[in-house]
Formats: sequence, C-alpha cells, structure tokens
Amino acid sequence: MALITFEDFLKVDMRVGRILRAEPHPRARKPSIRLWIDFGPEIGVRTSSAALADRYRPEELVGTLVIAVVNFPPKNVAGFNSEVLVLGVPDEAGRVVLLRPDAEVPLGGRVF
Repeated sequence: MALITFEDFLKVDMRVGRILRAEPHPRARKPSIRLWIDFGPEIGVRTSSAALADRYRPEELVGTLVIAVVNFPPKNVAGFNSEVLVLGVPDEAGRVVLLRPDAEVPLGGRVF
C-alpha cells in the first residue's frame, strides 16, 4: 500500500449528493444504472454510470444520499456521459454496496 500525504487526499473532492433519477444502462459492460445526482447549488446536478444493477433497482435509488468523487474528468460510458464516480465497496459476492451518510446532511457537503 502506497502512502499519500494529507495534501494528496485533499485533491480528491468527495461530496454528498441525492439521486434524483435512475434508469438502467443496458449498453454498459457490467450491469449498470444511469444516475442523475443533485450536489446542491455549488455543483448542481451531475450524471454517473454506476455498476449497481446486481444489487439495486433504479426505482429504489431515487431519493438516496450517496458519496461521489466530483473532480474527475467526464468519461463516456457506453454512450452516456459519466461526470462523477459514485463510491461503494464490494460485498462478499462482489456486488457494489453504496457508501451513504447514515443521516440527512446538506447536499454538496465535502467528505473529510
């Protein structure tokens, strides 16, 4: 494991957002869901293609708070512009489990 400095950590801008819209992304290689996430007035709504379809249904994600990296360059994922990286960890079967705040917090709040 490579060590990083605190300044390196600060370069990764992780924020809380609320999923406004979610729909299947059938063209993605892995079972994925297209997300529209509101990060509050400073950042606004950003999109993400997230490999979540093995564990979540799109309709159950709407309204959910998530944590995402918001300062990566946009990436085209099977024809969909993915602007942020939603964070998660694999469960015992390798399915992504979302990282989420366990209480209501302001949209756009920075992880530290």
